[in-house]
Amino acid sequence: MRLSIVLFDGFTALDVVGGYEVLANVPGITTEFVAASTGPVFADTRRLALHAYRTLEETTHTDILYVPGGPGVEKGLRNPALLDAIRRLHAASTWTIGICNGVELLGAACAIQDLNVTTNWFARARVAAYGAKVGTARYQRDGKVVTGAGVSASIDAGLFLAGLIAGEDVAKTIQLGIEYYPAPPFGNGTPDTAPAAAQALVRAFEQHAPQRLESLQPAF
Repeated sequence: MRLSIVLFDGFTALDVVGGYEVLANVPGITTEFVAASTGPVFADTRRLALHAYRTLEETTHTDILYVPGGPGVEKGLRNPALLDAIRRLHAASTWTIGICNGVELLGAACAIQDLNVTTNWFARARVAAYGAKVGTARYQRDGKVVTGAGVSASIDAGLFLAGLIAGEDVAKTIQLGIEYYPAPPFGNGTPDTAPAAAQALVRAFEQHAPQRLESLQPAF
């Protein structure tokens, strides 16, 4: 199977790398990074880039379409070529996976209407505006569409999809291989139970992230 991970300027690294680390280790999967043009595509910090070696235009089909999120989503929503490519590849994919606010891009590409999905907690209303039924789960499947909540949930969504594709034993083995048994120092709560001050700070950062992204210069 071919796994095509879509890159765009200002993606969030863990949205990509978490799921990549899981799915790229599924036997029989070939992974590619695709973008508007080949070459380095910078993440939101401008201190990391991933290399796209196939353009979206050259990508005529894929088995697994993977769409991450990040501050660059806002600009991506105004990019008809990106949305057309997502729409086209989703139409023929076996699986489509959206992570974090990247699920907004799936919404704008008409890929999640009437589906049960999840997304980053601060993007729920925006995703719902595309006609999706948005929940609070860490990951969600509806038909061929698998969605993950914020950022680190890319790992959970990737493991879930790995189990669907290759079976539970393979997924469990990959989980062991990356030693994913999370025990964060501040407990296993949910975004909805996080302190109000922390929620307000993250919302403020998220609202200004696209503007901040434009002010940052690539590191190389």
